Amino acid sequence: MTLKVRVIAPDTIVWDAEAEEIILPSSTGQLGILTGHIPLLSALDIGVMRVRVRKEWKPIILLGGFAEINNNNVTILVNGAEEIQEIDMNETKKSLEEANNLFEKAKTNKEKIKATQILRKAKAKIQAATIINN
Repeated sequence: MTLKVRVIAPDTIVWDAEAEEIILPSSTGQLGILTGHIPLLSALDIGVMRVRVRKEWKPIILLGGFAEINNNNVTILVNGAEEIQEIDMNETKKSLEEANNLFEKAKTNKEKIKATQILRKAKAKIQAATIINN
């Protein structure tokens, strides 16, 4: 038995396939979903969703949203998402450095919020890279 997983961003469907297991970045921590999970609605944080298909883990970066689990159907509505196939670790580390610098230079609340989102996305890419490289 499998889960039917759909990841929907405002402009596209990022993922629409079956999976054996998923791990979501919920607002309260990592949330593992297997077949037969009880119905659930959960807020999602910026982070990496891991999807296990044929015993292989695939990372998808989610930029916050909501997940609904019901009858082995998982519908994920997000502000944005990025399926990761390959990651250039040097480029990713450089992006993380730039995000840290942007965060340190932020002065207004608006700048701090934007810098925090950019920093969290950069950290999620580092996390996704470790999934791909293992």
